[in-house]
Amino acid sequence: MFKGSCLCRAVTFTVTGDLKAPNACHCQACRKATGHYLVSTDVATDQLRITGKNHLRWYHSSDKVRRGFCASCGSTLFWDPLFHDWTAIAMGAFDTPTKTQMDLHIHVSKKGDYYDITDGLPQNQQ
Repeated sequence: MFKGSCLCRAVTFTVTGDLKAPNACHCQACRKATGHYLVSTDVATDQLRITGKNHLRWYHSSDKVRRGFCASCGSTLFWDPLFHDWTAIAMGAFDTPTKTQMDLHIHVSKKGDYYDITDGLPQNQQ
């Protein structure tokens, strides 16, 4: 089991099962929502339990995606593609070791001009 929370701990979550290798999304929406790029792992909906839902807010960044954050401290927590059975969880929100390693960069054609990607991982332009 993996545990996580927002900065103020008003929203907490647990994940059962293994975590997939996280990826880094460099699209403009993820950069604006997080202040940099978003590194997240995809978790099946039935493996995710969230407490403190009264502090969780959802921003619909498109008609296909919503982004979950804490209303109290503003922490980015979730990226939820509507009409799917999984949710992406921000890696920085985990409180316990994740036993994962990032394996991919996506939307690198949209990355910020203030950094380079030099870790040698595969890079998808989209």
